Amino acid sequence: MRVINKHKRIINQPKRRVSELLETLSTKDDKIWPNNNWPAIRFKNGLKVGSIGGHGPIRYKITNYKIGENIYFEFIKPSSFKGFHYFEIKENEANKTEVIHIINMRVIGLSMFYWLFVIRWLHDALIEDALDNIENEFSTKKKITNWNIWVKFLRQVLN
Repeated sequence: MRVINKHKRIINQPKRRVSELLETLSTKDDKIWPNNNWPAIRFKNGLKVGSIGGHGPIRYKITNYKIGENIYFEFIKPSSFKGFHYFEIKENEANKTEVIHIINMRVIGLSMFYWLFVIRWLHDALIEDALDNIENEFSTKKKITNWNIWVKFLRQVLN
């Protein structure tokens, strides 16, 4: 099964300021990843090409990292996920920056059901929480995306 999963958010800040947040990913001062509600994202050798890491049961390798622009991750585990995901930062206007997260993969075998009924829902909630974190770095009015009932149920069952 082919999976294309896209999330994006417009941040009313210059690209330079938003890009600085991407550099904090998986560090002690991570300003993107919602560590308070989700398994932390970690990489053995930090944010650099070839570094292996992930979050929870998902593992991947950094295959491309252009500071201030994008970071690409190739899935390693589960082995039935064949493809990649990435964060990209694009300047739309002088003070409007688009943050994009895309998964592009094939899911093989029984993992199709795992993706459809579990991972996809949790992933969507996690990424929206991460985008909220980015937006909240620049706003006094805090954005909080509410989880749907299925995500709340899955988190209850899996914890």
